[in-house]
Amino acid sequence: MQNFEQIRSHLASADFKLTMQEPFVCCVELSLSQGRRHQAIFLSELEGEDGRDYLRVSTVIAPTTGIDGRRALAFNWQSRIGYLAIGELDGVPYLQLCENRPYDSLTPSEIDRLILEIGGMGDQLERALSAGGDLL
Repeated sequence: MQNFEQIRSHLASADFKLTMQEPFVCCVELSLSQGRRHQAIFLSELEGEDGRDYLRVSTVIAPTTGIDGRRALAFNWQSRIGYLAIGELDGVPYLQLCENRPYDSLTPSEIDRLILEIGGMGDQLERALSAGGDLL
């Protein structure tokens, strides 16, 4: 993959449900647990310090209120998939699960795998932090 439009084209032709499409940002809604749960996965373009373009795959987990920062950092240390970060959604700080990959290493199957892994792990974290709720 060389640019965001190639990624968007792949998502549109795959079996993913696109709920938002803007320049350099789109959202895939995953249906999990036989349709009982849903997870929004955002894909966006970032430019690295080296001038290369990166794809960020992220999902919102929970508001940061009451989140133990030590647990989040321990997750980051142990995680083989993604990392936790804080980002704002409508002016409210939320814990998010993210993964960044350079475009030049991406294939359509890798994009699919990233969406499913970040979505599945994000849903597990959301369940754990919201007493089983499906907030977002």
